[in-house]
Amino acid sequence: MRITNLIFLFFLVCLGSCIPNEKLVYFPSPEFNTVTATPKFNSQQRYKIQSRDVLSIRIKTLDTETESYFNIQSENGFQQLNPAGLYINGYSVSSSGMITIAEIGDIKVGGYTLEEAEDIIREAISSYITNATILVKLVSFKITVLGEVNQPGYYYVFNEQANVLEGLGLAGDLTDFGNRENITLIRQTDLGTETILLNLKDPELLTSKYYFLQPNDVLYIQPLRAKATRNNISTFAILSVLFGAISSTVLLLDYLTGN
Repeated sequence: MRITNLIFLFFLVCLGSCIPNEKLVYFPSPEFNTVTATPKFNSQQRYKIQSRDVLSIRIKTLDTETESYFNIQSENGFQQLNPAGLYINGYSVSSSGMITIAEIGDIKVGGYTLEEAEDIIREAISSYITNATILVKLVSFKITVLGEVNQPGYYYVFNEQANVLEGLGLAGDLTDFGNRENITLIRQTDLGTETILLNLKDPELLTSKYYFLQPNDVLYIQPLRAKATRNNISTFAILSVLFGAISSTVLLLDYLTGN
């Protein structure tokens, strides 16, 4: 009778550790259908350059000699394809929002969009180069994804705009034990750090300003309670086997000694 009770208890615990399918679905909504598209309006905010950003700035002109003087050149062009090369060959934005270009000096780019920075730099070098094409790219767009994802780590985004789903996709998506209703977004601001919980089961997230990621954002995916339950089941199973082996050994010794 005792063994039957243990088996029944084990079955109940296993049943409680199962994850319902609805907990794994993103953005469930009766509005979504296969006939018409459901609009979710969200105006993408233009990213403004901040301190500690790293920019790739290329100055293009018909005067190749002058062009090569102003551009930061790498001994090996392939080095620019990796994050370290991009950092070494980039312009770091100071705490006051400045970058320094040879002969030009300090240029204020902090607080401006990349397009505005191109205009500012073009104006600053106009006395040295005329009719120049300025290309400014953000090369320090890095995000960190931790917790219940298949490939946690930090990832570089070579794009001016990325959203939460793209960030999770870089990390191989959530595991089955990832809590889709409690994803912690940690973001650095000029005033310090702000934290907010994101709910992937709420379609209104698509309209939130936090749907779009910013450089140095951290996403932490909390585990479901079912994971702790399954871990407890594994421990319970190991202990059951251990106790069973001990009991069998004791019974065998008793039999051999004739007690």
